[in-house]
Amino acid sequence: MTKVDIISGFLGAGKTTLIKKLIAESFAGQKVVLIENEFGEIGIDGGFLKDAGINVTEMNSGCICCSLVGDFGKALKEVVDQYHPDRIIIEPSGVGKLSDVARAVEDSEDASELKINSMVTVVDGTKAKMYMKNFGEFFNNQVETAGTVIISRSQNMKQEKLDELAGLIREHNKESVIITTPWEEITGDQIIAAMEKGHTLVDSLISEIMSHPHEEHHHHHHDHDEHDHEHEHHHHDHDEHDHEHEHHHHDHDEHDHEHEHHHHDHDEHDHEHEHHHHDHDEHDHDHEHDHDHEHCHDENCSCHHHHDHDADEVFQSWGVETSHKFTEDELKAILDKLKEGHDDEYGIVLRAKGYVPRPEGGEWLHFDLTPGEYEVRHGSADYTGRICVIGSGINEKSLEELFGV
Repeated sequence: MTKVDIISGFLGAGKTTLIKKLIAESFAGQKVVLIENEFGEIGIDGGFLKDAGINVTEMNSGCICCSLVGDFGKALKEVVDQYHPDRIIIEPSGVGKLSDVARAVEDSEDASELKINSMVTVVDGTKAKMYMKNFGEFFNNQVETAGTVIISRSQNMKQEKLDELAGLIREHNKESVIITTPWEEITGDQIIAAMEKGHTLVDSLISEIMSHPHEEHHHHHHDHDEHDHEHEHHHHDHDEHDHEHEHHHHDHDEHDHEHEHHHHDHDEHDHEHEHHHHDHDEHDHDHEHDHDHEHCHDENCSCHHHHDHDADEVFQSWGVETSHKFTEDELKAILDKLKEGHDDEYGIVLRAKGYVPRPEGGEWLHFDLTPGEYEVRHGSADYTGRICVIGSGINEKSLEELFGV
């Protein structure tokens, strides 16, 4: 029986960082396979895991619903048949619904050989309140379906904010195990123990998910014949997706972004955010983009008309491979324009990441951005540069002009 750990989390929450910690500290000696299915990513995260001897199956299809309905089951079968692993880690799309992933595992051809060991959601404590408000249909599903909720960047939060967040999580999930301790203060084994503590809850969640009839996904503006879905590593052409989705008007005057314009050296892998800690919970980011409700201009309105959106109706991904060279100052100037996450010119930017060469040669620039902050660090070169931006209402033409690609 192969253990399956589903580790979900909204865009930029730190899923890959958590997986890296667990692999390094807890899974030594085990035959582990990671199935990645990041929305529109272009193979940016898999390299270091492969270097560690982990088998990585990448599913960077750009459309989570298509992957789950079709290729996900195929990939799962191939993994079981080829590797016979002790453990499969599934890292779903940052905008995917955890309930969809669990259902896909249970519906798979090899379900009898698999046991969902844990259903985890990683929550960026500094941005959870904003995501819960503006993208609740996707964010809340991840929290509601988790047996364990692991808060990332909790070391950057004041105690009262951490307590408030725990209360918000409890409103959506009364029984989950919540890890609030900063990751560097606990071991991978302690995290695994907490993940596995909720076995009864996980079984209950799966039963609840499977008791509901499966709804077919409705695809919008996708020509799925353009996806060859053959998991060719690092060769994905995202320009084939024409996401012409309509989005609500955003009243950006409601933003109170009082971020100091300092460049954060906040290495996502170490979480040593010791410089200019911004409490993003105070920024409600009222995009009036709450896809969990009908759009309503009355701020006192308490209507809750649920929408059942597919991720590709709400979120878009723009990704390019490029040989364009950037100085560090040039790249930071670009990221300064994107980091507020709400510019009418570019759309709502929820994540930007990639790596690009420098004019002077040597180590490349690796960058990672979430609303309000980013990091730029030096890292290894690759055969070409890669840039990926994920968000809502993304303006690809403006992004091409911004990056000069």
